[in-house]
Amino acid sequence: MAADDKDAPLREDIRLLGRLLGEVVRDQEGGEIFACIEQVRQTALRFHRDEDPSARDELGQILSGLSRHGTTQTIRAFSYFSHLANIAEDQHHIRRNRAHQIAQTAPRDGSLALALKRIFANGTDAKGLREALAKALISPVLTAHPTEVRRKSTLDRERDIAALLAERDRGGLTPEERAVGEEELERAILTLWQTSILRRNRLGVGDEVMNALAYYDYTFLNELPRLYHMLEDALAEHGNGSNEPLPAFFRMGTWIGGDRDGHPFVTADVLDEATTLNSDKILTHYQSELESLAGELSLDERLVSVSNEVAALADDADDSSPHRRGEPYRRALIGVSNRLAATRRALGHLNGAAPTSGAHPYPDAAAFQEDLAALHRSLAANGSARLANGRLRQLRRAADIFGFHLATLDLRQNSDVHERVVGELLQKAGVVEDYAGLSEDERIDVLSRELATARLLASPYIDYSEEAEKELKILRHAAAARKRYGNAVIENTIISQASAASDILEVALLLKEVGLMRPTDQTLALNIIPLFETIGDLRAGPAIMDRLFNLPAYKPLLQSRGRMQEVMLGYSDSNKDGGFLTSRWEVFKAEHALVDVFDRHDVQIRLFHGRGGSVGRGGGPSYEAILAQPPGAVAGKIRITEQGEVITGKYSNPELGRRNLEAIAAATLEATLLPPVEANTSPEFMSAMDDLSERAFRAYRHLVYETEGFAHYFWSSTVIGEIANLNIGSRPASRKNSRAIEDLRAIPWVFGWSQCRLMLPGWYGFGTAVKGYLDTHGESGLHTLQAMGRDWPYFDTLLSSLDMVLSKTDIAIASRYAELVTDEELRRRVFPRVREELNLTREMLFEITGQSELLESNPLLARSIRNRFPYLDPLNHLQIELMKRLREGDTDDRVSHGLKLTINGIAAGLRNSG
Repeated sequence: MAADDKDAPLREDIRLLGRLLGEVVRDQEGGEIFACIEQVRQTALRFHRDEDPSARDELGQILSGLSRHGTTQTIRAFSYFSHLANIAEDQHHIRRNRAHQIAQTAPRDGSLALALKRIFANGTDAKGLREALAKALISPVLTAHPTEVRRKSTLDRERDIAALLAERDRGGLTPEERAVGEEELERAILTLWQTSILRRNRLGVGDEVMNALAYYDYTFLNELPRLYHMLEDALAEHGNGSNEPLPAFFRMGTWIGGDRDGHPFVTADVLDEATTLNSDKILTHYQSELESLAGELSLDERLVSVSNEVAALADDADDSSPHRRGEPYRRALIGVSNRLAATRRALGHLNGAAPTSGAHPYPDAAAFQEDLAALHRSLAANGSARLANGRLRQLRRAADIFGFHLATLDLRQNSDVHERVVGELLQKAGVVEDYAGLSEDERIDVLSRELATARLLASPYIDYSEEAEKELKILRHAAAARKRYGNAVIENTIISQASAASDILEVALLLKEVGLMRPTDQTLALNIIPLFETIGDLRAGPAIMDRLFNLPAYKPLLQSRGRMQEVMLGYSDSNKDGGFLTSRWEVFKAEHALVDVFDRHDVQIRLFHGRGGSVGRGGGPSYEAILAQPPGAVAGKIRITEQGEVITGKYSNPELGRRNLEAIAAATLEATLLPPVEANTSPEFMSAMDDLSERAFRAYRHLVYETEGFAHYFWSSTVIGEIANLNIGSRPASRKNSRAIEDLRAIPWVFGWSQCRLMLPGWYGFGTAVKGYLDTHGESGLHTLQAMGRDWPYFDTLLSSLDMVLSKTDIAIASRYAELVTDEELRRRVFPRVREELNLTREMLFEITGQSELLESNPLLARSIRNRFPYLDPLNHLQIELMKRLREGDTDDRVSHGLKLTINGIAAGLRNSG
C-alpha cells in the first residue's frame, strides 16, 4: 500500500495530462476523431491483454477505415501521450529523489555520497582521492541517432510542461493558483499539439550538432560544474587539506561532425561547421555569465579592497562610464567580456559585427581562465569569499571543463578507407605498387619505414582519388582546428573495424601527412584508437595490441602519448554479428585480456564503450554497467557513447541530468578505488559463461545468417526499409548499397526490431543456451547459474538487462508485423522459431532468478510499462497500417509523415530502442 501511495502523484499527473490532451484533441479535431482515438485505445488494450483474435480483426477494420487525416491525428494523439507520460515519469523520479533528500535517508547506489562513504571506509583518504582524480578521465560522448528527429521547439514545449508539473508539486498553492497552473498546462499542451513534432526536411549534420547543443543549455553547462562543486565540498568535509579546485576529470565528447564511417556527408567543411558551432555555444555562454556577474558584483572600492591584478584588469577595460568609475569588479568583468568578444571575432564567430572596443583576443582558454582566477583571488583575499563561490565559481569551472571548444570532437573512419588511401599514396609516390596485396608483416615493414622518414607522400602536383582528397582534407582541417581552438578540440581518431596492428600504423602515417605526427621527434598529436566491434575482432583485439606494443615504430609514439592507449569496444556490431549473450561475453573477455596485455607492457588502459540505448547495443543503466567491468578495466578512465532518445531521457531535464552524471562519476570512482568482486574472475563462472556463449552463438547464427531468406524476412517484417527511405537521420542505413545483414549498420538493425516490439537482438539465443547447459549439467548447473546471478555483478547486470528487454517485447504485436512478410513459407519457417525461443528464454530466466513474472525485482520499470504501453500499442498497429499503404504504392505525403510520427512515438514510448 505504501508503494501505491508513493505512486499516487504519478498516476494523478498522467491522468491530468491525458485529460488535458484529450480536451485539446476534442476541441481542435472534433468529437468524431476523439471518439475514434478512444475506440482504438480500448481495442488495442484488449488485443494487448488477451491477444484476442476478434480484437485483432476489429482493430484492422477500424484502422483500415480511417481517413488519411484521421490516421494522422490518431497517431499524433498517441505519440504526444507517450511524450507526456515520459514527462510525468521523469517528474516522479525527481519527486521521489527530493523526498529522499528531505527525509535525509541513507545515500543510495549511484550517488557520490555513497561512493565516497565506501571509498573512505576502504582506506582511501581525501588526498588519495584527489590524486586519483588527477589521473582520471570520465567522458560521455554524444552521437547522432536517426530516432531523435524531434525539433528543439517541441523539446522546449515539453520542458515548459515539466516546469508546470514541478510547480504543482511544490505545495502551498491556493485553489486559484492551482487552477491557473492547470490553465497554463492546457495552453502548453495546445501549443505542443499545434507545433510540428518532426522536421519537414532531412537532417543535415549541422542540424544534428544543433540538436546536441540544446542539451548543453538544458544540463551540461550548469550541472557539470555543480557536480565538481558537490565533490569538492564533500572532500572538504573529509579533511581535503587543499583549497585548489579538483582537476577537470569529467569532460564532454562528441562524434557529430567527425564520424565519417559510412557517412558520406561528413566533410572537412562539416567538421569546420561543427567545431565553430560548438565553440560559439560555449563562448556565448561565457559572455552571458560575465554580463550577469557584472550585474551582481557592484562592489564599491570605497567599501572593499581589490588586488593589483583586478585593478589592472579594470584599468585596461576601456570602460569610460562615470557610473562604474568606483566599481572595479564590474569594470574588470566588462574588460574580460570585451576580450571574449574580440576572441569570438578572431575565431570568425562574429563576422560582420563591429568591434565594441579595442580589446585584444585571448590567445587561448588558459588566459581567460587566469583572468577569472584573478577575480576569485581578489574576492577571497578581501572578505568576499562567499561571492567568489557563487556564479564566479561556476564560470571558472565551466571554463576549465569546456575551454574554447566545448567538447572534444572525435574523428572516426573505417579501416578499409584508411587502407585504400594509404595504398594510393604509397603507389603514386612510387613506394609500393600493390599495398593491399601485402601480408601483415610486409605492411608493417613498409609503414614503419615511412613513419621514420620526414618525407611526405602526398604531392600538390599529383591528382588523387576523391576519397583520398577528402580524407586528407579532413585531417588538415582537424590540424587547423587544434591551432584555432586548442588541442582539446580534437584529441582522438577512431578506426572502425580494426583487425590488425597495421591499421593503427596506417592512421599514424596519414596523421604524419598533415603534421599531426612528427617523425623528427616521433611524437603523435592524437590518440589512435582501434575499435574492435565484430566477434572475431574482439577475440583478436588483445593479440593485436600485444603486437602493436612490441613494434619499434609504435613504441616512441606511445611514449609521446604518456604510455596511455585507448581501445574502443563495439557492443552494437558484435551483437549483430553474434547475438546478445555472445556479444556481452566477448566484450567482457576482451577487456579482461586487454588488461593483462596492457599490464605486461606497462601501458595505461583507457576503454571506450560503444554502447547504444537498447540492450541489443549494450544499453542499460550506466552505474551497474560500469561496476560490472572486469578488474582493472576502468582504472579511473572511461568513455561511453550516449545517443538518440537516451540523451533526451537522461539530459533534457537538469535534475535528472545531474543524477545521471553523478551516477557515472560514482561508478567510475567505485570501480577504480574499491577492491573488485572476487566472482569477477571465478574460473567456474567463466567456464559456465563460455559454455552459454557458445550455445547462444550457434542458435543466433543459425537463425540470422544460416536461415535462407532471413534478410528478406527482416526487411519485410520491420520498418527498416521505410526508415532508409524516409530521410530520417543524416546517415545511410547500410555501409554499402546492399540489403545484407553484414552490411547493415547496427543502429537500424536493432532499431528495426525494437519498432516491431520483437527486440530480437536483445534476447535471442539465451533460452537455447541455458536449456542446453542445464540438460548437460543438471541440478548443479542450475545452482551455478543461480550463484552467478547472486554473486557476480556482470551476470546480474546481464540478467537485469534481459528482464528489461523481455518486458518490452510483445509477441502479439510482433505477430502482426510478421504478417507483412508476403512469402508465407518464409514466415512459417521464421516466426514460430522466434516465438518458441522467446518463451524458452522467459522460462530459463525465471528458472535462474526464481521470478514468477517479468520485472519482479524492478517495480519502477514495471510501473512505467503499465502506465505507457496501453497507449504505445496503438502506434504499432497504426504503423503497420501505414506500412501496408506505403508498400501498396500510396504516395500521399500524409502517409509517409504519419509513418515518421509512429516511429518517433514508439521510440519515445520504449525510451531505449536504438
